[in-house]
Amino acid sequence: MNAPSAPRAVPGTPSSAEHPPPPDLPADAGRRSVDWRIRFAALALIWGFSFLLIKVGTDGYAPLQVSFGRLFSGAAVLAVAMVVRRERLPRSVKTWGHLFVAALFLNALPFSLFAYAELTIPSTLAGICNATSPLWGMALSLVALSEDRPTRRRVAGLGLGFIGVLTVLGAWQGFSGLDFAGTAMALLAALCYPIGWIYVRRTLTGNDSSALALTGSQLLVATVQLALVTPFFTAAPDGFPLLPTLSVLALGSIGTGFAMLLQYELVQEIGPTTAQMVTYFIPVIATAAGVALLGEQLSWNTPVGALIVLAGAALTQSRARSSAGSPPRKARRERNGRRTARGRGLSRS
Repeated sequence: MNAPSAPRAVPGTPSSAEHPPPPDLPADAGRRSVDWRIRFAALALIWGFSFLLIKVGTDGYAPLQVSFGRLFSGAAVLAVAMVVRRERLPRSVKTWGHLFVAALFLNALPFSLFAYAELTIPSTLAGICNATSPLWGMALSLVALSEDRPTRRRVAGLGLGFIGVLTVLGAWQGFSGLDFAGTAMALLAALCYPIGWIYVRRTLTGNDSSALALTGSQLLVATVQLALVTPFFTAAPDGFPLLPTLSVLALGSIGTGFAMLLQYELVQEIGPTTAQMVTYFIPVIATAAGVALLGEQLSWNTPVGALIVLAGAALTQSRARSSAGSPPRKARRERNGRRTARGRGLSRS
């Protein structure tokens, strides 16, 4: 999951990997009492621990119930934020139609797939599969977005990331001991995010509503989607076990709602290029949490493959970072040459 540098009115994804662009914040939003590095580390920890919370939540609830509880509590947090900031819900029926599709691919479907996946695979593997989202995004953008052109660096990053996935899965061992269905669902969940990003970019860019209003509305729609589906596929829980219940509430209120607000501030303050770097810390924290707190087993190929996946993801994002940061060397030379020429002309006159 990476933070797209889309226009302000485009909502992002929640997740254990949700990275929306900044909303309309007050003029002093960048001047915070807590240093941005501390908030950056907090965001990485929150999203890294999301996969552990999903695992614990599924010990007491069905996967769809975990996802519904997550969305409900996350939407409640954003609803409060919208009331405090006096944000209004979108009024256009067309906008709500686009939000329905965005909510499906950015929230309801990936959240549920990750929850189902963690019934049979470790949370560490789910976190690493989530890190493949930028790789899927690069591959899809070459087809769906005409302005994204393939470069040698980005194609190399895609190939490197694919090698990393095969390393994590232990392809040379014939994927022995691997739950294929669970792994496939986790990878499919990671694929949902770039599909949703591309759709949002094509349909909601330039919308009059703020990103906070759109994202809060998106979570609301996703909550309604699962509220309609969950009763048909799950039975009502017999009780409310303490630890799974607390995990689901924390996953939604902190890992989804509060984390979104925290990232809004970071993107507004330090820009999407730096803020999106949190993506590369998530699988590391998810792996450490799963091993240390859940006692999950970790073979050598899992961390090695994860590092290869992250390196490939970084390469696929290198073009966006260079365009968002300092200009290419050739462009700088041309601009400096124009400035020099103008200076010479003024001195001669």
